[in-house]
Amino acid sequence: MNIMILGSGGREYSIGRMLEKDEAVAKLYFAPGNGATSRLGENLSIKDYDELAQFALDNSIDLTIVGPEAPLVDGVVNIFKAKGLTIFGPSKEAARLEGSKVYMKNFLAKYNIPTARYIETDHIETAFKFIETLPVPVVVKADGLCAGKGVIIAMNHDEAKKAVSEMLSGKSFGDAGKNVIVEEFLDGYELSMFAICDGKDYILLPAAQDHKRLLDGDEGPNTGGMGAYAPTPLVDDTLYQKVKDRIIRPTLDGMQAEGAPFEGVLFIGIMVVNGEPITLEFNVRFGDPECEILMPLMQTPASELFYKAATSQLDSLHVSFSKQFAVGVVMASRDYPCKGSTPAEIVVDDIVHDEIAQNTHIAYAGVSEEEGILYATGGRILVCIGLGDSIKEARDRAYLLCGQVHFSGKKLRTDIAYQAL
Repeated sequence: MNIMILGSGGREYSIGRMLEKDEAVAKLYFAPGNGATSRLGENLSIKDYDELAQFALDNSIDLTIVGPEAPLVDGVVNIFKAKGLTIFGPSKEAARLEGSKVYMKNFLAKYNIPTARYIETDHIETAFKFIETLPVPVVVKADGLCAGKGVIIAMNHDEAKKAVSEMLSGKSFGDAGKNVIVEEFLDGYELSMFAICDGKDYILLPAAQDHKRLLDGDEGPNTGGMGAYAPTPLVDDTLYQKVKDRIIRPTLDGMQAEGAPFEGVLFIGIMVVNGEPITLEFNVRFGDPECEILMPLMQTPASELFYKAATSQLDSLHVSFSKQFAVGVVMASRDYPCKGSTPAEIVVDDIVHDEIAQNTHIAYAGVSEEEGILYATGGRILVCIGLGDSIKEARDRAYLLCGQVHFSGKKLRTDIAYQAL
């Protein structure tokens, strides 16, 4: 099987790492990939989606997997399917669940899926009046894609009004903020859940927890994610069943009723309030860094899972997962998430301890390669992943690996998985 992966981050590297070890995979391509994915397969410099689809035809690509949200929202799946190609990911119409927070919230309300009380508006006075009715904190969201940074948790009403003003004026997020969601703040604990969907059937992966804030103790600015762990002990069978019955099943049924069957990864951001799962948001792809910790827990061949999901055959697949735990710690550049950093050479010490060698690995993200040397060039540079029979063992191994990795300005949290420990 020849497979192409669209994207360039740690998420795409992790998927590629699993596929590279898959006996069913003959050739692996990345478009565009990063400096490390070229060690797993062939990087492509093709950016145009029509040209990529033609490349897939010309090179007998059996399956294309889309990593990030932007190509999905732009309709890459529609382009590939129009040429008769097999591609894993939602259509442009289904990707509106992430592409427009307004569409997503209205969808939740229409199909009675639990979510926070909200309004959506492009009128500043309407937003201000609703803000006054809410207790603080208040959540303000830009409608469109903002690379995971379009959500403001305002600690008072004036701060919420300022956030709305800056979004609607285009100052904060350009056109993505010209329509806003204002909603009540939910007090509970947050989870990331991922369902692999084929339009009507789905497979729910182990629940994960992400760490969005830059600094230890959940302090500092929001980021794309500074680490994650799975599975989390904060979820039991009862909660899983509630998510299935109240969120996933009505979402798949609702998307079919909307004429946009959902195929691909449904990423559900959940807040658990007094034991009840409330939907914070949908994304239409794997989270990052959650993908990096979920991939090594999969025991079913990744090629089989993604191909059967892309061809509406999930009902014929039994998926199994490791009973281990995985913890991922993100290493970021000095000035992340505020601005870019000067490229710095990455040095990984020789690993002499079998425990680290056999139970850890690196997922590379913001890196380039020159003459066989990797350089840190992005915001989030890499993720150190540890596996273990307990969360503590997995975390300790992940941090042992962190101690083996060096580059100028490296930044990381030291408390990943603290909620569980």
